Amino acid sequence: MRRDHTTWRRFLRTQASSKLACDFSRVDCALTLQRLYVFFVIEVGTRYVHVLGVTANPDGAWTLQQARNLLMDLGERAERFRFLIRDRGGQFTAAFDAVLADAGVTVCRIPPRSPRANAYAERLVGTVRAEVTDRMLIAKEWHLHRTMDRYARHYNSRHPHRALRLQPPRSDRPVVDLTLERTKRRPVLGGLINEYERAA
Repeated sequence: MRRDHTTWRRFLRTQASSKLACDFSRVDCALTLQRLYVFFVIEVGTRYVHVLGVTANPDGAWTLQQARNLLMDLGERAERFRFLIRDRGGQFTAAFDAVLADAGVTVCRIPPRSPRANAYAERLVGTVRAEVTDRMLIAKEWHLHRTMDRYARHYNSRHPHRALRLQPPRSDRPVVDLTLERTKRRPVLGGLINEYERAA
């Protein structure tokens, strides 16, 4: 009998490092009453988020360009990823899948009406709504774009993740034991989110 010491958790963690997940989050503008869509991709293994764009019309051509932008953002790191999980939305065309396939990324469509199959992206949508878009009025497209860029910087460099032992995906500061030091609070996005650091 063959004994394998790989645990199920380790197996899933290993697979996660080669996966991307994408989705749209919709936001209604308070002034223009226009519905906008934020397109993002999350690196499942590290929880790093790429906010690719904001648009009122996420058609196939626009989404295709965002796939190209993602590959440019990833650069040489694109070789690490083997799969991208997406839903069956009409904005994801065969050209979108082909651009990623040319980079060695296989696109996996989730089954119909099963958002849990894209759990990482759906969880991120819920987090963004709970922390930002449901708690502030978005005036126009440029306002949402600026807000999402600021939130992505916070999420990637300061937001703690349980799967990462309460560390952010790519911290921009050294780890400090806050129980032994004085801290100061810095509000982000008008105080919706707070970042804490060691006081000088």
